[in-house]
Amino acid sequence: MEMEIKLDYADVNWQFVSETLKRVGMAYGEPAAHKKAFENSRVTVFIYREGQLIGFGRAISDDVFQAAIYDIAVVPEYQARGIGKIIIKTIMDKLSNCNFILYAAPGKEGFYQTLGFRKMKTGMALFLKAPQMKERGFTE
Repeated sequence: MEMEIKLDYADVNWQFVSETLKRVGMAYGEPAAHKKAFENSRVTVFIYREGQLIGFGRAISDDVFQAAIYDIAVVPEYQARGIGKIIIKTIMDKLSNCNFILYAAPGKEGFYQTLGFRKMKTGMALFLKAPQMKERGFTE
């Protein structure tokens, strides 16, 4: 399958980003909020097939020690084809000297484990919408 990897967010359809996150069961907001989040990220990755956005992700980082990966999503029609792996590997290559953290959607931990990620014993979170995040399985 021919794919194009873009590292910039020029010409991204932010409405599509928001809708994709909703479709795959991830947190989503207004398109402008996603645009701002990606603009404020250190690394952004967008995967296109025949000019259509089919996957994306981003990372924030201090470029020295730590990086956090967010918003890894692939449209359902293209899942299980290695696209998520390409997004993660591209981010990791761009920040190769950093430790990485992320939180996986409940049930998706196995995908990240295949890429070398391991569950943390001391991970902590303080969510703005704590009851909803507990309901979704992110906290105890």
